[in-house]
Amino acid sequence: MSNVYNVAVVVGSLRKASINRKVALALAELAPANLKLEIVEIGELPLYNEDIDGDSPPAAYSTFRQKVASSDAVLFVTPEYNRSIPAPLKNAIDVGSRPYGQSAWSGKPGAVISVSPGAIGGFGANQHLRQTFVFLDIHCLQQPEAYLGGAGNAFDEAGKLSDSVKPFLQKFIDAYGQFVEQHKK
Repeated sequence: MSNVYNVAVVVGSLRKASINRKVALALAELAPANLKLEIVEIGELPLYNEDIDGDSPPAAYSTFRQKVASSDAVLFVTPEYNRSIPAPLKNAIDVGSRPYGQSAWSGKPGAVISVSPGAIGGFGANQHLRQTFVFLDIHCLQQPEAYLGGAGNAFDEAGKLSDSVKPFLQKFIDAYGQFVEQHKK
């Protein structure tokens, strides 16, 4: 029998009704039995500043780091801003990677899904984020890559996931569940 792994889900969009948040919640519902997904909020993190990250870092830094560090895996769901990741997501990555040598991200199996109303599905953000995984020591799910373009049509007016998108998300989250299982053994 499989263990249940806690997955810290980091959503790059701060809007409560964002498509990215909706996708993250849909993935939590579709997740295989071995994954328990929980969104770790990033909106209240002060901009990373080493001057305030001494012996008494801001409570938001400590809480965020603890939630990420205590998770078994990480999943990023992000929009693309200017062919890269949004500033709040970059800030969360920086907060979680400090203090130097004590990164909360290190050694975790991770995955990225980029979500965009545009046609290329946030390719730039997805690839940029994958580049940071190397330094963060996040072991990245390589396949399937996940780019959700035309995401404005992924949900109906009632917020229900489209039948055309559901198989794509199911394939992705199932593969991630297998990846986490293999990595954690």
